[in-house]
Amino acid sequence: MQSALSVYMGSEAAKTIGERGWQSAPFSTLIGASGGPKWLILSELDKVLGQALLLGRGEPMTLLGSSIGTWRHACLSLNDPGAAISRLQQAYLYQEYSCARPSPVEVSEVAERMLREALGPECAQQIAAHPTLRNAIVTARAKGLARGESGWRLGMGMATATLGNAISRKGLEVLFDRVAFCHGELSALPFADGFNTQLTAINELNLIPALKASGAIPFLMQCEPTIPGASGGPFWDGGIIDYHFTLKANQTPGLVLYPHFRDRLTPGWFDKLLRWRTPHRSVIDQLVLMCPSDAFLAQLPHRKIPDRGDFRVMSPSERVTYWETCVRESERLAEAFHDLINGDDPLRGVTVL
Repeated sequence: MQSALSVYMGSEAAKTIGERGWQSAPFSTLIGASGGPKWLILSELDKVLGQALLLGRGEPMTLLGSSIGTWRHACLSLNDPGAAISRLQQAYLYQEYSCARPSPVEVSEVAERMLREALGPECAQQIAAHPTLRNAIVTARAKGLARGESGWRLGMGMATATLGNAISRKGLEVLFDRVAFCHGELSALPFADGFNTQLTAINELNLIPALKASGAIPFLMQCEPTIPGASGGPFWDGGIIDYHFTLKANQTPGLVLYPHFRDRLTPGWFDKLLRWRTPHRSVIDQLVLMCPSDAFLAQLPHRKIPDRGDFRVMSPSERVTYWETCVRESERLAEAFHDLINGDDPLRGVTVL
């Protein structure tokens, strides 16, 4: 029987983990992709990850994320990561709106409420001062024609970005800068070429705005017009630049751990329809990529994981029931991950690329 979890490793990662096991493997980077509700299928696995590989970790690790990936990483950086992930599960599952098509203002208000419920009042201090887990919250700061915050100006900016990006990813650099809100010990980011990358230290004033901005999808949510500590604005979803991130040869020593929703990596948000920019099973030598297997997906309701389209095609009660089922099913991914990292063969069932 095929495992619920598919694991792909680069050659260096496989050699290292084969020799040292998972708990002693020198992971230097954890990546969290954009994807909104898709994260629910990884939520139980996140609890195992937090407890088994992150809690009490002795060596520094960069937690590089955009959008919902940053929300997950923030939870994993708290003193009790499992409890924080559970709170985020509950807040996300049962989010409510006044109508089927809520305004960007309402969606942003609900997002902030979910974050505060999940992270609690002491989150900024714990995340900013964490001894080993170094968060990097990626946002996209608009400039030039993309600086419109709503209405036709926003539409014109996004249309220009779509066209420019279709020609070249460098076309997107004309309209957006990458601004990452980071742990104070981080002086550089892996996998962050181009886009005039700038780092701003996390503090109590900017953590929640940065997390909101990193998930602020244009037209669906409000942007963050300004964020304390960073110049300019407005700030939008980090996935505009780094939807699944562009994984080239790792610029830092250590392995890269990437729990993901699928085995294809789409660089930026505007690349989703550009199939030539989503190579099958993108891999670098240091990468460990984990995702639900095809067999697991085939057994889910609707044969897919949750996504934002569920809000449009399902009633609130239907959506909640479906998402609850997916969260329960995600326990199988968590169990498979637990068995792999604690078993006698750390490469059991792994595909080495």
